[in-house]
Amino acid sequence: MPVKNRFAELQDEITAWRRDIHENPEILFDTHRTSALVAEKLKEFGCDEIVTGIGRTGVVGVIKGKSDTKGNVIGLRADMDALPILEATGLEYASKNPGAMHACGHDGHTAMLLGAAKYLSETRNFDGTVVVIFQPAEEGGGGGKEMCDDGMMARWNIQEVYGMHNWPGRPLGSFAIRPGAFFAATDQFDITFEGKGGHAAKPHETIDTTVMAAQAVIALQTVASRNADPVEQIVVSVTSFETSSKAFNVIPQSVQIKGTVRTMDAGMRDLAEKRIQEICAGVAATYGGTVDVNYMRGYPVMVNTEEQTEFAAKVARDVAGHCEDAPLVMGGEDFAYMLEERPGAYILVGNGDTAPVHHPEYNFNDDAIPAGCSWWAEIVEQRMPAA
Repeated sequence: MPVKNRFAELQDEITAWRRDIHENPEILFDTHRTSALVAEKLKEFGCDEIVTGIGRTGVVGVIKGKSDTKGNVIGLRADMDALPILEATGLEYASKNPGAMHACGHDGHTAMLLGAAKYLSETRNFDGTVVVIFQPAEEGGGGGKEMCDDGMMARWNIQEVYGMHNWPGRPLGSFAIRPGAFFAATDQFDITFEGKGGHAAKPHETIDTTVMAAQAVIALQTVASRNADPVEQIVVSVTSFETSSKAFNVIPQSVQIKGTVRTMDAGMRDLAEKRIQEICAGVAATYGGTVDVNYMRGYPVMVNTEEQTEFAAKVARDVAGHCEDAPLVMGGEDFAYMLEERPGAYILVGNGDTAPVHHPEYNFNDDAIPAGCSWWAEIVEQRMPAA
């Protein structure tokens, strides 16, 4: 079954919703306007139940099918939050909130799930219940975890959950997915070296934290190159180096480095944390200083379950004619928390030849809307066929 005709008819309307959301981006849990718009639309569609405030600012809508002989319940999830980026697209509907931008396509995800909710509310051609999940704070806030911690899965007896992300560089409206580990665990580290500051002309009277931190930056690369099995996936990136002094003739008292660790395996994650602690302690001791390592665990590995992935791929083939094997992604995705609680799958839909996500010139491609909406609708109608 190709893209549903109904979504071609609705495309202009869904596009208008998307561009309105794009023009009014909101960050992390501060999605008050977006959440209100979502709740208003769900009410217009005639959803059977609408609940706000799940996971602080999340919204849940419940749509019951024409029958419910088996008690099946499927969750469909979209993220709503924007990024702290200054937009540079020059679009008519560019962000009106300076420093905030929908640079990852969550405006498109929300609009597509609203489109699917409208269609499913109109037709109800399924046997069971659909729970549409609109989540805040995917971009580092862990909104998915907060919605789960609020008891969302048990409250609506959700049995499976499905999500989607647009993917620049993939052919427009095409799909890709993989079973098992898909998106990486995302951890952060904040490391502060303390020494003895002093005049740069008298280094012998100091304990040089710049040398310590510089050595640590190099040594941390050995976690991937010398500690990890070469066939395992791991990224250790130092992304910030800041001293306590800005003067050219002062050796600073302290230096702070920050960065991220990405892994696809719990054991590799443990190894990375252990080795970062050990390496930094060893460097500090070598140069006579001290170090404080703050290792912060973020999103877990996002793991697609086998059966649901196979089904999601079949639906994608029905909609688009084919579905490719997706590569591993070392970026993070907090849909991982929902997949820890329930079986399900996460799929990529092509955004065409656009700027990459998290780029100030990125824009969601509205021509992907019919394919994305059709996939969500078909997930429901094929997984819970009408009795």
